[in-house]
Amino acid sequence: MNFKNLKLNLSNKNKDLIPQILTVAFLILVVIYFTINAQSNMGNRGISFGFGFLSQESSFDITFSLIDYDGSHTYARAFLVGLLNTILVSAIGIFFATILGVTIGIARLSQNYLVAKSAEWYVEIFRNIPLILQIFFWYFAALRALPLTVDSINFYDISFLNVKGWYVPKFVWTNFSIFIYSIIFAFVLIYFLAKYAQNQRDKYGKQIPTLYISILLIIGLPFLTFLIGGVSLTFEIPELTQLSKTVYVYRGGVSIIPELISLALALSMYTATFIAENVRAGILGVSKGQKEAAASIGLTKGQILKLVVMPQALRIIIPPTTNQYLNLTKNSSLAAAIAYPDIVLVFAGTALMQTGRAIEIISITMLTYLSLSLSISVFMNWYNKKMAIKEK
Repeated sequence: MNFKNLKLNLSNKNKDLIPQILTVAFLILVVIYFTINAQSNMGNRGISFGFGFLSQESSFDITFSLIDYDGSHTYARAFLVGLLNTILVSAIGIFFATILGVTIGIARLSQNYLVAKSAEWYVEIFRNIPLILQIFFWYFAALRALPLTVDSINFYDISFLNVKGWYVPKFVWTNFSIFIYSIIFAFVLIYFLAKYAQNQRDKYGKQIPTLYISILLIIGLPFLTFLIGGVSLTFEIPELTQLSKTVYVYRGGVSIIPELISLALALSMYTATFIAENVRAGILGVSKGQKEAAASIGLTKGQILKLVVMPQALRIIIPPTTNQYLNLTKNSSLAAAIAYPDIVLVFAGTALMQTGRAIEIISITMLTYLSLSLSISVFMNWYNKKMAIKEK
């Protein structure tokens, strides 16, 4: 009897596999067909295919780069510059969109009428205006209204804001590696502290002030490296330099270009509206009885939100928020509209026009965005599983 059941199960599995195998085979055939067709058409037109152009000299400059670059570098280097710029604006956007979105989402549920309505109007306004128009607003309207270089807005003589960008002090370190190691060690200690605190809370009901201890660790350990680790930090402050009668520039420090500022602002404020709604839905998804039970044992509103509501709400919040992170990363490609040198403008724009390698460059760009999106998805799925409430 068992042998018959096993045979029946294997037969059912084979029936399920046949459609999947046929689907994969069909997709492979489609890819092969279009590849052969493209090679044939390119051959008839005398167009070669290959990635050898990546080692050729790019012969164009990029206005903003996190690494050393000039026109004498290769197209591969130009691709790396565009990729890093894309990752930079995406990371900044995700960071501020998360903070702003969580804040607005909680504020929408506030019992204070003014706070709740302000948060509601923020969401309704910014999510209903197209993102490209918000980018244009910050770049062409808000930032273009800033004063000229010589009349820059002065922040305590260390930072200056004008129409050409935001000039901030540059950190000059000695023994920087020791400082980084201290931060890594602090995060390791915080991780084990959180595990220990959770264990104490689950077993004995003890509350350990992990937040205050974590702040002490993240500040105290790096501070000790200045006292006993030989780490020192100085600041290179931007200085106004006159090149001619009418031309002034800032030398030194770090220059944050207006394209980056406007793009980061638009992406953050636009995506934050959707994250805020995800947070609000997650909190509302926790039953009122849970909150009342927590209040009945003497927990404060802050403790209820931190210990009871948010751990359960995260199960609802994380999956749709992952989609918003992916959308933000892909929406960063709109940077080309204001000439921010991301991967689309630098590689799929300038490099494509110079080399004519459309298939190769577009394929690389598409695979790059696919890789970035999959990386975010993998991390957020891991975090979602980690935060899931496990039934015993």
